[in-house]
Amino acid sequence: MLGYDEKYKRYLTQIDCALDGYLNETDTAYQSVISAMRYSALGAGKRVRAILLIEFCKACGGTEQLAMPFACALEMIHAYSLIHDDLPCMDNDELRRGKPSCWKAFGETTALLAGDGLLTKAFEAAAGSTAPAECALRATLELAQNAGTGGMLGGQVIDLEGEGKPVDEVHLLQMYSMKTGALINAAAKIGCILAGVGEEKINLAHRYAEKIGLAFQIVDDILDVAGDQETLGKPIGSDVQSEKTTFATLHDLEYARNKALRLTKEAREILNEFTMEDEFLYELTDRLAVREN
Repeated sequence: MLGYDEKYKRYLTQIDCALDGYLNETDTAYQSVISAMRYSALGAGKRVRAILLIEFCKACGGTEQLAMPFACALEMIHAYSLIHDDLPCMDNDELRRGKPSCWKAFGETTALLAGDGLLTKAFEAAAGSTAPAECALRATLELAQNAGTGGMLGGQVIDLEGEGKPVDEVHLLQMYSMKTGALINAAAKIGCILAGVGEEKINLAHRYAEKIGLAFQIVDDILDVAGDQETLGKPIGSDVQSEKTTFATLHDLEYARNKALRLTKEAREILNEFTMEDEFLYELTDRLAVREN
């Protein structure tokens, strides 16, 4: 049986290989946008959402092959969101994952279209799923709802409109559950849905995702204050510059760290309700709470 690091690296290789297949278009008429899409989607990132989807699918009796089209779809949606987040009209970030952000490397117009292209390609990948039609349809609906105005996109709107304004914890956590938590929620639930399990397991996956999604964003907030730019691969202090309220500004860093650890422990306990082939997902859950990038 593979250890954690070996299995994680194997996942990265498999997911990148599958993404490369979806983004391997060679038509020279629009190669510039394909290059920008590949630049942002391939060879970087932790692939947390894709791995969660695959792991929950396997924990419910499914396979990696069954999960992979939707795992890639999630990664493409995540990559599109980062491209658009970095644009001058949004967060105006010039660095992403240790290299120039897409708009710095390819220009604003091409970057905008690359984000649009990845969003569209995501649903093309999902449409190629080999899951039973009913499961694939429900999974696609879950993907769309969590990526759209009721999920990630809506959370981004709330985030932008909160710049320079006081935001209380209730509204901050609502924004986090949408902007960051929605795609993590989609990952866990879609994995279960593709495997064809009942509502009890899907609801457990939802509860897990709520906790780990919030913990993930709190750690992001901490890293924006106390992280290392070289390790993080993007500028630190951008939230302060944008006058954004974060969990780390509402509370001190120690409180934020303890909150992330408590949420992680609660998420870990929910995993006991699933049949895991190994300890990988437990360890991934723990590592997300103490990551440095």
